[in-house]
Amino acid sequence: MSNKYKEYQSKMREIADINHAAAVLGWDQEVNLPEKANQIRSQQLATVAGIAHEKFTSDEMGVLLEDLKEDENLDAKEKRNIKLTKKSYDRNTKLPKSFVQEMSGAISESYFAWHKAKDENNFAHYAPKLERLIEFKKKQISYLGVEDHPYDTLLDEYEPEAKTADLEVLFKEVKENLVPFVKQISEAEQVYDAFMFKHFDKDQQWKYSLDLLADIGYDFKAGRQDVSAHPFTTSFGSQDVRVTTRISEENLNEMIWSCIHEGGHALYEQGLPVEEYGLPSGSAISLGIHESQSRLWENNVGRSLPFWKAHYSKIQNAFPEQLKSVDAEGFYKAMNKVEPSLIRTAADELTYHFHVMIRFEIEKAIIEEKVKVKDLPELWNSKYKDYLNVDVPNDSEGVLQDIHWSHGSFGYFPTYSLGSFYAVQFYNQAKKEIPGLEGKIEAGDCSAMLNWLRENIHQYGQQYSADELCMKITGEKLNFKHFMDYAKDKYSGIYGL
Repeated sequence: MSNKYKEYQSKMREIADINHAAAVLGWDQEVNLPEKANQIRSQQLATVAGIAHEKFTSDEMGVLLEDLKEDENLDAKEKRNIKLTKKSYDRNTKLPKSFVQEMSGAISESYFAWHKAKDENNFAHYAPKLERLIEFKKKQISYLGVEDHPYDTLLDEYEPEAKTADLEVLFKEVKENLVPFVKQISEAEQVYDAFMFKHFDKDQQWKYSLDLLADIGYDFKAGRQDVSAHPFTTSFGSQDVRVTTRISEENLNEMIWSCIHEGGHALYEQGLPVEEYGLPSGSAISLGIHESQSRLWENNVGRSLPFWKAHYSKIQNAFPEQLKSVDAEGFYKAMNKVEPSLIRTAADELTYHFHVMIRFEIEKAIIEEKVKVKDLPELWNSKYKDYLNVDVPNDSEGVLQDIHWSHGSFGYFPTYSLGSFYAVQFYNQAKKEIPGLEGKIEAGDCSAMLNWLRENIHQYGQQYSADELCMKITGEKLNFKHFMDYAKDKYSGIYGL
């Protein structure tokens, strides 16, 4: 390894340290922060963001990357690291430090305004901050440049190389295939799930949630769980990956799916190679691939009958009165109930993609300047009526339900659907390669699944693009047919179609 590459590693790890220090502040902001600390925390986050940006975009770093780009002695992984870092460097040097700091402050202000607006069911309180943040995102696009569509520029931050045009094709497939299948399900006899909405003690749920994370392989020596308004995963390196969950005493689904979903994200982060800390080779490929990990554990494993045949007695013992007359198969059917709903995070795995499609269409309209911020609640409500045939009763359960826009995360939502579709394709391949996989899961052993993911996905960091990784693992690029075949097979059985 050359001295210049060692210098590159040192610089990247120093920048990672700074970014992870900011992540600690962000985690604390959502888990522990007292109300009066809002303003000073926004200032602190903006300051740290400015320091990291300045270090990464320094002339010294630019010269080092140019030198290493021409170094033929680097191995394939090292060359890939330099290529990806150079792309990120070129992107970031287009953004002035003052802009990065100002946008960081705008994001913090937007977040606090969103939180208050959601609590008070008052979109008007949030609208001015959101409008200001959207102007920053448009300015960001102008700094970074546009190739095919301005939304592509935002997508690239979360799903590198993804294109708006490709997503339009994908969601067209969703409309043509998934929408009529969901309609077919809606005409069948509905499964019974009333027992999921009895009273479930908060402390007992919390205790069980820790067991649930352990059951899928989450390492509590390299992380912890807390409670937050919106469940999330944050990583300060593969040895410290934290998750949060949301608990409702009147809805057992909230805790179960928050834990397994965020646990899936955390397993990916805990599986990244610690020796590659701070480098692309020690980081997740994309949010679509990240989401594939959470969705695989949540849907393909966690919502499967084999998983609950193994673990149902444990949850039944935790809540004996509520679940005394329910068997594992009844519990399995209840958790897979398909029914249009208001809240994305509580949606079933089929109608979930209608929620994502709505957000994609609205974000695209915002960036194309076809809708004004003040009109977002009306647009949101009309799309929910069109796609899901539900009436939105208020802004808190409507346009204010997600945290993402308050973080400036435009271009993020499509990765949720991409991840679900990747998940099925990966899980199908795992079943081919692991003899008796579902039998192992039914016996309470998820380690074979986790080890397969470690070997085929986690260990590589960003050595492959999402398309390349999918091709390497499954022999083809992302193919929506895998998801539709899975959905038809599973839900035809549940609904007797």
